[in-house]
Amino acid sequence: MPAKPKIAAIILAAGYSSRMKEWKPLLPLGNTSIVGHVISTFQKAGVSDIVVVAGHRAPELAAAIQSKSVRCVVNERYDKGMYESVVTGVRALPEDTEAFFLLPVDVPLVKSHSIRLLARHFSAGAAGIIYPVFQGQRGHPPLISTRFVPLILAGAQSGGLRALLEEHDESAQEVAVLDEGILMDMNTQEDYRRIQERLRDRTTPSPDECAAILVQAGTPEVVVKHGRQ
Repeated sequence: MPAKPKIAAIILAAGYSSRMKEWKPLLPLGNTSIVGHVISTFQKAGVSDIVVVAGHRAPELAAAIQSKSVRCVVNERYDKGMYESVVTGVRALPEDTEAFFLLPVDVPLVKSHSIRLLARHFSAGAAGIIYPVFQGQRGHPPLISTRFVPLILAGAQSGGLRALLEEHDESAQEVAVLDEGILMDMNTQEDYRRIQERLRDRTTPSPDECAAILVQAGTPEVVVKHGRQ
């Protein structure tokens, strides 16, 4: 049996959180913080090489996660935008890394089973970029082959990493997940409240997740309508 590919994770947590008006990484979420929850999700999914990219309030973030068995690296140019954090994180990856997840810290409700599913698809195929998809919409985190690292390090074109990856969409694969969390980011106080509420109800699928489960199961429409009633 071939060995599993070496997959790492980069968590982007360097920004100002200016739209939120509060600094996102250390906001409470459940019994930990936003960044603590994201780290735990990757670790539950079996990802042990985790790089957290800090910038704004970097010493505070580093102190908060020092017991988490992750590496914290500092993007000194965090004021230049997210692409600089991507480059900082990619440079910190272990040399034997074959692919990496890339997740902004403000998308904290991705489920560990979605992470495992993407990793299995990477192991099984030749896709260089794997996107989780919920109800037809791509979300976070993409799983990116390290064969794209030289292009990333060469510098951002107009449009940043998204534009770079879109140029190589022929190498991409979409994987459907039963996970609304891949689309739930946190830019406002209302988003934060919604994420806190969703975490409290985590053991029960959301209405949209229920709909996706029924579609995946091939449930007849008459049964779906009865369920909605």
